[in-house]
This record gives sequence, structure tokens and C-alpha cells, in this order.
Amino acid sequence: MANLETTQNSQMPDNWTSLFTATGWANLILLVGLALVPTIAYYTGHPFWIDISTRLVILAIAAVSLNLVLGYGGMISFGHAAFLGIGAYAVGVPAYHATYGEFEAIASYNGFFQFGLAIAVAALFALITGAICLRTKGVHFIMITMAFGQMVYFAIVSIETYGGDDGLVIDTRSEFPGLDLSNPIALYALCFISLLVVLYIVHRLVNSRFGMVIQGAKGNAERMNAIGFNAYIYQLTAYVISGAICGYAGALLGNFTTFISPEMMDWSRSGELMFMVILGGAAYLLGPVFGAVAFILLEEILSGFTLYWHLPFGIILILSVLFVKGGMSGLLSRLGKRDG
Repeated sequence: MANLETTQNSQMPDNWTSLFTATGWANLILLVGLALVPTIAYYTGHPFWIDISTRLVILAIAAVSLNLVLGYGGMISFGHAAFLGIGAYAVGVPAYHATYGEFEAIASYNGFFQFGLAIAVAALFALITGAICLRTKGVHFIMITMAFGQMVYFAIVSIETYGGDDGLVIDTRSEFPGLDLSNPIALYALCFISLLVVLYIVHRLVNSRFGMVIQGAKGNAERMNAIGFNAYIYQLTAYVISGAICGYAGALLGNFTTFISPEMMDWSRSGELMFMVILGGAAYLLGPVFGAVAFILLEEILSGFTLYWHLPFGIILILSVLFVKGGMSGLLSRLGKRDG
């Protein structure tokens, strides 16, 4: 137990008390930029940047949830987009039935109901699949998480009632008292505040004793079991929390796009979330946010130059993985130590 407390006090570089280090300044500038850019774009009549920022922040929330299990827990999940899709369909399916006058008693457009459903179903799916997946390790864990994700993908494709492969249009966004999500800046404000809350939750988790056990199990699960901690239960709990957060991000995504389809939960989308975590810096609190910014901006810039933008994009990702250890956050951390 003493060893665990010593580890907790000595290993965590991601602490709000380090805000005014070089890395801390970069984190602060990133968050301030995310807060100001959409507001400026709204009042200057550039809605495109509001859309880009909203999509970026939603994917950043999903990437932060993945970082909890991948970066801190060492669980390489290749099916995380399934949670994103589940959250989106938790908004679209009740709205679809409400359109035809069904289930009015449960207020199908109610935001609390839709978002609560998204979190609950995503957490339940994470609990069921995680209990199975965590019985495996390494490449087997990667493949079985991807298999479960594809199972959900093909299950949704087969349901013609909800559009099948063609998807489903959401005619009305979630309704909250005093909040009009049809206003793009209000929707962005909800997404940005959600990102800050999720970052705080993850920060508290990884700096707690629970987080220390997760990180210890990443290095040596057998040793954690030997000193009295059930690594499997801790890892499963982290997996469920991660799935619930990603389901919440999916609910935001469904409200943003007002269109949902099985393509949201395809394995390639899970790969994109993984790229964001690795590009920004796994096991760094704001690493996935940096990764989401870099990923989305690179995609937009390169696609404006060529139809075959995937090639230079892939090369950049490969080079960053090979030569930028720890991603963007790791690079900033090393630069800050060198300047110090």
C-alpha cells in the first residue's frame, strides 16, 4: 500500500498545479483557443469554423475517454467507435419514434432522457463486452474489441426500421430547459463545457488510488493482484467509465450532425480515435485534445489540396509515431524541461 501511495505522489506529471510550466501554458492556450475561436466565428459570420470546432470538441471527448483505457490502462481498444455510435442512436431512435407519435409518455425529445439513455446503454455494452475482452491480452484484446464493434455495426445495418446502411435523420435536437441546441453557439457551449468536465473527471480518476491501480496493472497486472488489488475489476471499471463517456460524446455527435448511420461505429472510426490519442500523446491529460485538433485541421487542410489527401496524411501520422515520442504533449514536455 505504501508503494502505491509513493507511486501516486511521484509519477503523475499531468497535474493542474503544473499549469504554469511550458506544457501548462500550451494546455491553457489550447483551451482558451477552443473557447474563443467559435465565439469569434459566430459574431464575424463564419459558421464553418463553428462546425469544425464543434466536431473537434466532440471527437476530443471521445478520444479522452479512449485515453483513459489506452494511455493510462494499456488496454488497446479497437472498437471504441461502437460506444460513439450507440450514443448517437440513443438520440436518434427515440426522436424517430416521437416523430410518429410513439412513446410520447417518456418524452422522447427530452435531452436528459436521451443523454441518460446514451450513457446507460454504452456503459452496459462496455460492461458486457469488457467482462469478456479483459479475459484476453495483447493482440487478442485488440481483435476481440474490434469484433464486438463490428457486431454492433452490422446489427444496426440490418435494422431497416432505422434506415439500415442509409442512416437516420434526426428532425429535432435534444431539448433542455433554457437551452436551444438549434443555436450553433449554444450547442458548442454544451460540447465545450462537457469537454472541460470530462477532463476534470479523468484527471481526478488517474490521480486517485483507483488510477494508480489502473496504471500499475498496465505495467504488471500480476504484481497488482499479488499486493491485494483485483486488477481485472479495476480495469473493467475503467473500461465501463470510458464507454459511458464515449456514449455521451456520441449523444453530442448525434445532435451535431442531426444524421446518424452505422458508419459512425465502423472500425476505421475507432482507428481515427486511436490516432488522435497517439498523435496528441497517450497518458497525457490533454494529449487527446491536441491530437483531435491536429487530426481535424490536417484533414481539412490536406483535403483542400488534393482528392488523395489520405496518402500525405498517413505519411505524417507514421512519421509522428516513429519520431515524436509521446506525441505532441510529450514533445512539449521535453521542450519545457530543456528550456527550464
